[in-house]
Amino acid sequence: MSSASAASAASAASAAAPAASPAVFKDPPGGRRAVLVWSIGVAVYFVAVIFRTSLGVAGLEAADRFHVNASALSTFSLLQLLVYAGMQIPVGLMVDRLGTKKVLTLGAVLFTAGQIGFALSPSYGMALAARALLGCGDAMTFISVLRLGTRWFPARRGPLMAQLAGLVGMAGNLISTLVLAPVLHGVGWVPAFAGSAVAGLIVLVPLVLFLRDHPEGHEPAPRAATGAGGFVRRQIADSWKEPGTKLGLWVHFTTQFPAMVFLLLWGMPFLVEAQGLSRTTAGGLLTLVVASNMALGLVYGQVVGRRQSSRIPLALGTVALTALLWGSVLAYPGDHAPMWLLIALCLVLGTCGPASMIGFDFARPANPADRQGTASGITNMGGFLASMTTLLVVGLLLDATGDNYRIAFSSVFVLELLGIAQILRLRGRALARERERAAVLVPVAPVAPVAPVVLAAASASAPLPPAPVPAATAVVASGAGTPVGTPADPGPAR
Repeated sequence: MSSASAASAASAASAAAPAASPAVFKDPPGGRRAVLVWSIGVAVYFVAVIFRTSLGVAGLEAADRFHVNASALSTFSLLQLLVYAGMQIPVGLMVDRLGTKKVLTLGAVLFTAGQIGFALSPSYGMALAARALLGCGDAMTFISVLRLGTRWFPARRGPLMAQLAGLVGMAGNLISTLVLAPVLHGVGWVPAFAGSAVAGLIVLVPLVLFLRDHPEGHEPAPRAATGAGGFVRRQIADSWKEPGTKLGLWVHFTTQFPAMVFLLLWGMPFLVEAQGLSRTTAGGLLTLVVASNMALGLVYGQVVGRRQSSRIPLALGTVALTALLWGSVLAYPGDHAPMWLLIALCLVLGTCGPASMIGFDFARPANPADRQGTASGITNMGGFLASMTTLLVVGLLLDATGDNYRIAFSSVFVLELLGIAQILRLRGRALARERERAAVLVPVAPVAPVAPVVLAAASASAPLPPAPVPAATAVVASGAGTPVGTPADPGPAR
């Protein structure tokens, strides 16, 4: 047989053999376009946070407008938080099923409609419905932004991008305090809230025109056709069976809620009623929590991005430091804690937000790209479940003890102990599973088997080419979603 005939036979045999090429997750390239697309998503989240926290600067005006007492007024915040937490898993499923752009667009429409409805509501019931609608749209933003980060940037940049997203959210909190509050006092309820809703319409334009779910060449692998019920069950079950997802939930649960409870409802009453501060001074301390959060977010992101082994020590260290400062303030022998101790408490509470983002850094490498939304939703539920529980327990204990804040705030330690126990229980399995994934490489395109007669004929005329080298970012499809080198790669983030 001639060399040409052998080559022709080899080509025919290769064409006849089935191409068994597994699905491969390629690390996204990042770059300027990635920053542009991610910035559009973050802008939507920024506006959502402004709308979410707008009620915090309008409490007295809302009580007068809707003729309600303090307990009815607090229902606004609790309802919005309940809707947000309850939507996390459904939103994660929607992101995985429909894609980021569709979910973000729907979220922006809903939270803008909710803000307009809140501006024009003539009654307490309609205002509650508007805030629930706003909370539903708000719940669709953060998970979508996290997924944009994983789809557009290299995996080793994931911790930093998540912290940057959280930092932008805290900036939205500041905007509602520094800008919306004086506008509300200057022009009144309807112009202030309806006018702020214009921001939602503005971010919709670049969102619809320019946002893309992923870069070209990084499309997700086609999903097998299944019914909606089968998809939901599979996504939740597969995400939850991963130790990294569970560990992420408990890290988020344990780290986030002390600052959330302090900022959302009980910080101002505690500082004014229990510590004897003026409202202005108390407001300055609450702002200090936000400023500390923003300053430390970048630090946490850089540390985790450069050294993945720092995740558990950072999370547990934040919890321990928070508990130490809480205990010092509550156990102080005098009637009021000194100002330096309250300032230290607020600075440390600012670390809770950045530490909670570490939870996503456990869930992300534990799940493939097509489960990132669901896994992030499960993780994000942790802190909000802890926050809702603590908000209710503190209120009940204050009523039962005659406003004894020392007893009421001691409930924080119970949830922290529960969370620490779960983190210590799950960390070994989660980290071992990460190491297993990071060690597995497969070729991008396995060589098809060649018939012996063809192999013999080809070898008689020319040497066989060398076997292809596995691509650096190829990962086994059944157990991967994170490129090799993450999180085991000790190199610095680029």
